[in-house]
Amino acid sequence: MKKILGCVKKAVTQFHMLEDGDVVGVGVSGGKDSIALLYALKLFQNFSPVKYELKAFTLTLGFDDFDLTPLKKLCHDLNIPYIIQPTQIGKVVFEERKDKNPCAMCARMRRGRLHTLCKEHGVTKLALGHHGDDAVETLFLSMFYESRISTFDPVTFLDRKNLTMIRPLIYASEKDIISAVKKHHLPIVKSPCPANGKTQRQFMKNLLETIYKDIPNGRDRILTALENNEQLNIWIK
Repeated sequence: MKKILGCVKKAVTQFHMLEDGDVVGVGVSGGKDSIALLYALKLFQNFSPVKYELKAFTLTLGFDDFDLTPLKKLCHDLNIPYIIQPTQIGKVVFEERKDKNPCAMCARMRRGRLHTLCKEHGVTKLALGHHGDDAVETLFLSMFYESRISTFDPVTFLDRKNLTMIRPLIYASEKDIISAVKKHHLPIVKSPCPANGKTQRQFMKNLLETIYKDIPNGRDRILTALENNEQLNIWIK
């Protein structure tokens, strides 16, 4: 977790993610990334130069076999308020609408509900568990499927909600997150989503892993390129 905390400190400092008095809501899906983020932000409170509160939020999607008992216990042990919001988003997207692009629709609906939930509970910063590997995958997905050079920002202000989204794990790698979760015995609650392992993102993750076998430092080079605005060279008409 020491390496993860170093990444959090770097991201928070470099992108000015936190301010004194912030109420930080962590979107907890039950997966390794959001659990690691929640735990890291709790530890970071001990030496953060700014003081902030923590709250955890989980949206249920209407699927069966989604037992949140381990997450309730973790939040209780960490003294973090835990808000669970039941929804039927998963069933609407996958069973009723049968959308051609269910993941995108599900993500939009979850974001909208989570943003509203945060405002209802006085949250000023919504922390999401996206890490460096996610940023690289999003970049390649945007290029291959949308003809755009784009990925998510470390900090995004939503003016319509007066809410700021932050991604404190932006410099962390997935392998380090996996290691930290195992080492600290953090609970994982797997979502019974029917799209698990079958998405374009999973395809891109597998493709990049193949590339990294030949170019081991490829991920870090790409992340550095994302910050290299001065040498951005694209066609402008």
